[in-house]
Amino acid sequence: MRRYWLLMLAITFSCVAGAASVKPAVEGARNARYKFTPNTVVDLAKRTAAAAYVPRRLEGNSALQQLSYDQYRDIRFKPEMALWRNEQVPFRVELLPAGFLFQTPVKVSAVESGMASDLTGTPNMFVLGPHVAKQLANHTLPLSGFRVRTLLNSRSVWDEFMVFQGASYFRAVPRGGQYGLSARGLAIRTAHPAGEEFPAFTQFWIERPGANSSGIVVHALLDSPSTTGAYRFSIQPGTETVMDVDVTLFPRVDLDNIGLAPLTSMFLFDESERTRIDDFRDEVHDSDGLQVVTASGERLWRPLRNPTELQTSAFTAEAPRAFGLVQRSRRISDYRDFEAKYELRPSAWIEPTSDWGKGSVDLIEIPTENETNDNVVAFFRPHYTVPAGKPWHISYRMRWNNTPRITPSLGRATATRTGPTIDGKRRIFVIDFAGAGRNIEDLKLDVGASAGKLSHPMLQQNPLTKGVRASFELDPAGSNLVELRLRLLRANRPITETWLYRWTAS
Repeated sequence: MRRYWLLMLAITFSCVAGAASVKPAVEGARNARYKFTPNTVVDLAKRTAAAAYVPRRLEGNSALQQLSYDQYRDIRFKPEMALWRNEQVPFRVELLPAGFLFQTPVKVSAVESGMASDLTGTPNMFVLGPHVAKQLANHTLPLSGFRVRTLLNSRSVWDEFMVFQGASYFRAVPRGGQYGLSARGLAIRTAHPAGEEFPAFTQFWIERPGANSSGIVVHALLDSPSTTGAYRFSIQPGTETVMDVDVTLFPRVDLDNIGLAPLTSMFLFDESERTRIDDFRDEVHDSDGLQVVTASGERLWRPLRNPTELQTSAFTAEAPRAFGLVQRSRRISDYRDFEAKYELRPSAWIEPTSDWGKGSVDLIEIPTENETNDNVVAFFRPHYTVPAGKPWHISYRMRWNNTPRITPSLGRATATRTGPTIDGKRRIFVIDFAGAGRNIEDLKLDVGASAGKLSHPMLQQNPLTKGVRASFELDPAGSNLVELRLRLLRANRPITETWLYRWTAS
């Protein structure tokens, strides 16, 4: 089995809950109960922001701090010990230990009838394999997060569909999906010369759902040197797993470089350029493009790249209607990888539900040589400063699905290919579109470039996809960077989304 894990992201283990008659150990591992109201986390975030930041690190058992990848995987939560395992509740919560990459301990609490109690990772909750049995036997384990299961894909198997673990990272899947890209609570100074700051969720409160609930509510406290935050996630799994996210930040300092609703993914290569790639597969990525619906309604599609140097791009001048990192290649033949199953990785789609103000959707692409590293980040960056000392509120809806639902439908780019002309002086670009019909009569190719010279624009029917193929040639004319833009028009109206691409001389 390929070891597929992503730095600073949630790591999960597959274990299916079976029938058991024992009472969950989680039930016997709760601490004293205390009152919990809708304002509890907001009030705590406000009080925390008024005090100096105190970093949290693992203490005590040195073996836990120094766990290797294999050792960490050898600690397995017992499914029969899950929270609400023997109750009429449509969700089950399993606790995740600290250690390995997860060096920030967190508290996980259960909320029932307006009262909360903190959970403890008691020794009998976990199976300790031979790699860690001697070091950790009979130890209470600090926690790094939790995962949630429900009857997502069948009526007999409790599938994991969501995990919160590692700084402010979390992941989810829709029905039939498999973990891929991740989200974060907040990004601070990403790709900034001063260095990135990683806010962390330090405590979670999970509300006990009713017997007939279709969703579950999670609250989280975020803390970092620059800000604290109170988060509320209302989550409903299904054909698409939908999260309504409500955020109140209490900045300790002026926040002038933050990313809202940040998404983190991996892109190694696809069909567009293979000059640096020696691999048996045709594509390797968790996401293959950034999709944006601007405030004016224009639909943008920017294929992802694995650059040779870090690249930052910005789109829009005000909050979009929606944006996300999307996985469009959905056939197993797109990858020919029977283990990683990239065709099942979800897309993540962000819809602001409050006024985010002026700002840009930023895309950061980082060079990588392997698929174990996340190298793509996308978020909304406000073009204003969030002042210190005052609460600041936003909200948004996040959809984990196969394909974002956008109406009315327009043709979409399904593949981007590029290569040199015979004389090597120009670049040929070929873009395939689906959903725009096959008839190329009366179609206009609207294409532009920020630099260089374009030539030989052409439209063709694509017999393989029963769609339309657009192509052109680019002469960079000495430029090291060219931004390209293309869409198809009929009667001067767009019938496809706008394809964007950044060409660089490197």
